[in-house]
Amino acid sequence: MKKKIFSLALMLTAFWPAFSQNQLPAGRLSMQDAIKFALANNENIKKAALDEQSAEYKIKETKGSGLPQLNGTGQLNTFPALATQLLPGELAGQPGTLIPVQFGTKYNVSGGLDLQQLIFSKSFFVGLEAANTTRELYALRKQLSEEQIIYNVGSAYLQLLQTKEQFNTIDANFNRLEQLEKILNLQYRNDVATKVQVNRVTVSKTNLENQRQTLNAAFEQQKNALKFFMGLPMDQDIQISESATVLNEAVPVQDDANAILADRIDFKLLTTQKSLYNLNVKNIQARYYPSLSGFGSFSTNAQRNQFNFFDNSQPWFKAVTLGVRLNIPIFDGFQRRNQMRQAQIEVDKVDQDIQLLTRNTQMALLNANTQMKTSLSSIQAQERNVALAQEVYRNTNELYKEGLSPLTELLDTEVNLREAQTNLNNERLKYQLAQLTYLQAKGNLRTLIK
Repeated sequence: MKKKIFSLALMLTAFWPAFSQNQLPAGRLSMQDAIKFALANNENIKKAALDEQSAEYKIKETKGSGLPQLNGTGQLNTFPALATQLLPGELAGQPGTLIPVQFGTKYNVSGGLDLQQLIFSKSFFVGLEAANTTRELYALRKQLSEEQIIYNVGSAYLQLLQTKEQFNTIDANFNRLEQLEKILNLQYRNDVATKVQVNRVTVSKTNLENQRQTLNAAFEQQKNALKFFMGLPMDQDIQISESATVLNEAVPVQDDANAILADRIDFKLLTTQKSLYNLNVKNIQARYYPSLSGFGSFSTNAQRNQFNFFDNSQPWFKAVTLGVRLNIPIFDGFQRRNQMRQAQIEVDKVDQDIQLLTRNTQMALLNANTQMKTSLSSIQAQERNVALAQEVYRNTNELYKEGLSPLTELLDTEVNLREAQTNLNNERLKYQLAQLTYLQAKGNLRTLIK
């Protein structure tokens, strides 16, 4: 066991040297770094690993039931008053009378060993097969937990990136309003602009400041969510990468859900679970078969009227028994039959789960495909819209400086530009999340850490 733990430690050191407990790599955190850290530190994955370890002990427990079972026994009896029995007087030449007689001694000591060995049991061999299937089941559950963590971390990271981009949009618009406010204040002091015009810009600037505060609160909450999924202490700060493009999955053609299912962990988990339930049915059926076991016992005992069992001159009496025991089930009140029917229902329920997963995969692939196409088209449209809004703002700003456009029109174009940039940012997030969902539907989330 110690060798296994040491080997596991070496593997973790080799593959994730920078992701030991609560230790992040230096610099800004990429999405790949965040996922790798989560895989090494998330509590759900650690629990899944413990379940996997527990399955190994379950297998050893099952195998152990087929090994010899040896038990030691020991017993000390003392009789302050021995039982009395009446014997016919004829035995002692006193016909017609009853003679009271006491049998036994005041102290009795016995000790021995009992040995049991299973020779044949169909149920035992089915249990061994089920135990090995359980190992595979828990290994798949661990992989499924890892995939869920990859998705959660990826989703939280993408939302953080989107919020950071929104900060950039607000800051750029805030700087424009700040420059405009300086110009208006100068014009106001020279009686060229009115106080109302200055106040309009100040109100717009204050609104942006309020949006930034709201966005900052959302950013901190999203960061806490990311740290939670990573298994990172909440008081430990992180800085994410500046890059807004982290997924570059191409818009797919029509996918075959049935072909994709074979590679998905949750599908493999359900098929393994079905195999396990089928083995449970076989195990119940196996109880109809006879079982054969061998047994043996060795015992020694001594009887004394005085407590002198350590006196080697006094005799001890030995007894040895060897034999085989055949157990033939005949009638159990239809218990096994009803147990089999219950077990078969569990198999049928898994079949329904597999059908549900198939339909859910088809839906997820179609929806992700549609969302990717829609978002990509929307991104292209919004990019054109942002470019147009920037051009309108520049032209309006020039006209305003020349006194050919009112301030209200300039502020309106600034709001339109901000909305266009926000919409573009939101569409980019939708596109990234759709790519993440598509990778999940195809069972390819692990490509994010390769």
